[in-house]
This record gives sequence, C-alpha cells and structure tokens, in this order.
Amino acid sequence: MIKKLRWQILVVVVTLLVVAVLLFTPEPGQTVTAPKPAEGGVYTEGLVGSLSRLNPLLDQNNSADRDINRLLFASLVSFDSRGLPVPGLADSWGVSQDGTIYNFSLRPNAAWHDGEPVVVDDIIFTLELIKSDSSLFPAAVREMWKLVQVKKLNEKTIQFILPEPFAPFLDYLTFGLLPKHILDGTPAEQLAASAFNLAPVGSGPYRFERLIVENGLVAGVELRASDKYYGRKAFIDQVIFRYYPSSAAALDAYKQGQVQAISQVTLDILPQVLAEPSLNLYTGRLPELSMVLFNLNNPKVPFLQDVKLRRALFTGLNRQQIVDKILQGQAIVADGPIFPGTWAYYENVERVAFDPTVALNQMKSGEFKIPAQGGDVRADKDGKLLEFTLLYPNDDLHTSIALIIQANWAKLGVNVNLEAAEYDTLLNDRLASRNYEAALVDLNLMRTPDPDPYPFWHQSEITGGQNYSQWDNRTASEYIEQARINPDFTARARLYRNFQVIFARELPALPLYFPVYNYAVSNTVLNAQIPPLFDTSDRFLTITDWYLVTSRSTQDEATQVAP
Repeated sequence: MIKKLRWQILVVVVTLLVVAVLLFTPEPGQTVTAPKPAEGGVYTEGLVGSLSRLNPLLDQNNSADRDINRLLFASLVSFDSRGLPVPGLADSWGVSQDGTIYNFSLRPNAAWHDGEPVVVDDIIFTLELIKSDSSLFPAAVREMWKLVQVKKLNEKTIQFILPEPFAPFLDYLTFGLLPKHILDGTPAEQLAASAFNLAPVGSGPYRFERLIVENGLVAGVELRASDKYYGRKAFIDQVIFRYYPSSAAALDAYKQGQVQAISQVTLDILPQVLAEPSLNLYTGRLPELSMVLFNLNNPKVPFLQDVKLRRALFTGLNRQQIVDKILQGQAIVADGPIFPGTWAYYENVERVAFDPTVALNQMKSGEFKIPAQGGDVRADKDGKLLEFTLLYPNDDLHTSIALIIQANWAKLGVNVNLEAAEYDTLLNDRLASRNYEAALVDLNLMRTPDPDPYPFWHQSEITGGQNYSQWDNRTASEYIEQARINPDFTARARLYRNFQVIFARELPALPLYFPVYNYAVSNTVLNAQIPPLFDTSDRFLTITDWYLVTSRSTQDEATQVAP
C-alpha cells in the first residue's frame, strides 16, 4: 500500500512539473526578463502653493517655486542623502592642501535647454547677481561671495580663491545657474520683473514647456524631459505640476484622478492618506532640530550650569510622548545636534532614555533636595528653588510641547513657568540679547547639507553670535573649529564625533526631535524614493530613475502602467 501511494505521489509531481515547464517556457526565439523601465508617461503632482517666479535666484521664500526649479536648473554640485557632495554641472573639482583654492571643471556636454553650452561665464554672471544688494539670498551669503576671488581659467574651468580655509564652502555652490546669453544686460534689481521667470531656460533634467492657465490664473506648469541634459535622460517624459492651496485640496484632486502625487502630506490629512490603498507614503527627515536651550550664563538661574541637573531634566523628559502624541509619530527623537544618517553623525553617540526614576535619583545625587519647609519644588545646595521660565513660540504645536515639558519636570520637583512669544520676538529680542532663562526653539538648517555646528556652539559666538546658550567649552570649540577648516571628510567626521561625545556629556541644550516630511505618490509611479532632506525639493533627487512605463525584451512595444 505504501509503495503504491509513493508511485501515485510521483506521478502527480511529474505532472505538475510538466505543466510548469509548459507554462513558463517562452516561445522559440523569445527570452523572458523582468520588466524594465522605459521612457514615456506623464507624471502629475499636486503642488501645495502657488507660482511666483521660475528662477533659482528668486525662490528663497517660495518652496513651490524651488520644487519646480529643482527640475529646471542645475548647479555645479549637489549633495547625496548622506550630505556628501556629488558632481552636478561640474564633473570634477580639486582643493588645495591649505583649503583655500577650489578648481572646478564643467562637463563637456553641459548645455542649456536651447542647446547653447554651459560655460564659466554663466557661473560668473550668476554669482554677480547673487552678490548684488538686490539679491534675495541671505546677507551672510552675499557677503561671503564678495570675499571670494573668482577666476576664469578657460571656458570650462573656474577657480575660487577663499580668504581663509572654509570646509562648508561647497554648500554655497548649490545655486541654480542662469544663462548669461539670455539674461545678459538684465540688472539685478530688474531680474524679478524679467519675462524669463515665466518662460525659463535651464540646464536641469527637465525643460519648461508651458504654463497651464485656467480662468485667467496660472493653475500649473508643464515640463518635458530634456534631451540636452548632461546626465541620462529621465524615463518619465512629461511632468506636470498643478497648484493647490492646501494638502487637503491636493488630496481631493488625487481622489478625483487629477494628480498622481501630493507634494506635502500635513498632519490633518495623514490618516486619510494612510487609508488610501493606491497611495504610497514616503517620509524623509527634515533639516530641522527642535530643542530646549538653557541660558548657561544667566545669574538668575545659576543651577542651570549644573550638568547633573541638565542630565536629570533630559532623563525625565518624555520626548517619545512628544513625538507620538503631539506630532502623531511624524518625527525622530534626537540625541544630538548632528543629523542622523549623514556622514558627520556618530552612530555610537550616547542615547538617553526616558526614565523618571533614574531622573529622580540623579536629582538626589546632585543634592537637589526638597527644602526643610516642604513644598513640591526642590532647591540647590544654596537653597535656591529650581524654578525658571521656559520661553516658547506662540502657536498650538509649541504650546502643547511646552505643557508636556512643564508636566514632566514638575514630577522631578522643578517648577517651569511658561511664557509665549512670537517667534521673531523670541529670536531677535530675547535670544539675541540673551534675555531668557530657557527656550523651546527650532533650528532650521534648510539648504545647508554641511553640519557645521560652529555658529551655535563655538565660544566665539557667545557674544553677538548664535551661541544663545553661551556654552563655553574650549575642547568642543577646538574640534568644530578644526573641522571647519579641514577639507578632508574623513578627518572632519572624526572631529565631529569627538564634538558629539562632549555635547552628549555636557548637554548645553536638550535635543528633542527631528521633524519629518511626508510625500504621497501613487503606486503606479515606480522606483520613487525619498532620501533624508536638506530641502523639500530634495525629494526629486532621483526623479530621473522614476518611471511609469515598463518593457520586456520579448515585446516590441512598451507597456503603459495605467494611472
């Protein structure tokens, strides 16, 4: 009986194998391969915002313009997801040993969308506009460029001579180039009114096709893949941006089949987006850090100078609750001032977990006791009550965070008084003058991939600079000082590692979280990715690899993926 059963099983197995071979064997002369990306298709994105000017020198305050300009205009260099520089219009560069001379070589095939070659004169022309007092670039950027000597070595080679070594210099070369042959003769103060801004010519992966006008208003912008682009031509042939006043409006447009993506998924629509089975949600860390600053040189709160107290406050602060409850999980708990995932981040930096019991023990070991007369507030060894005012921005988000901080620290015997202020007042009147005790702030390092913590933590910035905590640590200052003048990334990473170790030990400020950016794309768009961001337009870092159309080697025609 057992032998007969084995034979029956064998017959069934052989039959299944024969059927499988018949099903999956290609016809003679055919070779079956996995689907491959092919050129073609139209990608339409719901872009939150409105059109101002399609000019990379005028988009500083308009993220919607920057998103489109990212596809239209190219820069000398760009940065990858780890914050390392990669070739752009410049295919190579060299730095002198002393870090003061940079030579850049333009790609031989770098060209404008009208076919004219990109040359050094275009770089010099663009820089003259940036340096102008009419420029929308920050004053610090304009002044920096006024100190740099720019030399044309030949049509395709340019040299920058810095007055002193400055390793973050490559950050300043990410501006989109403008074509001199089209804009020559346009004064900087008249650039904003130029017709070029509504029919631009760039050198990026996509070229301008037309404005979409509906009911007398600009409703969108249409782009086409450029065959003049120095890199591989994008797979997606046409990119259309349609403007919407809010993320909610863009989501409605998606549901109606008008767009395939939503440029920004805000918290109010996040649950709806997650419930859409055809939408993929992509998340990238933003270049922002929320933290609590302490004024370490304020005589009214001398106890804040005690590192044991600062560590206890950090240990007793439930940062994960802030992320989960207030931000609906849309942030990453921070352990230091350097962005995770970047080349400068130290993976083994000390991580402080929320533990109120440990925090209480730290308070006690620091000799912070409840006074003899009783009460809920502890005092330092001199009898001064642990009481201070936390300044915070006057909005719902920061108010909610401040309330959690206040409640957490009350359990440790620390009384926190809350004071709200408009952000400009908080920054310009209170932090700048050092007229505060503690402050809840957001550091925005948008469009600066180089970590360079010098402005916020170096001793020289205590007076008149951005070292608002007035942290005076010579060893830490030396590390970030050396990292600022050494162009070698390996050496700089080592120096920043040492800085992060000291910061984690001293805690001159308490890092809270890094917010994230959410972007929704239809699952019909293949190979879309979003890296950690240094600007929201970085979501297009790999757009030339996205595709809507696939092909197989056994087919003569590409197959369009239905939107």
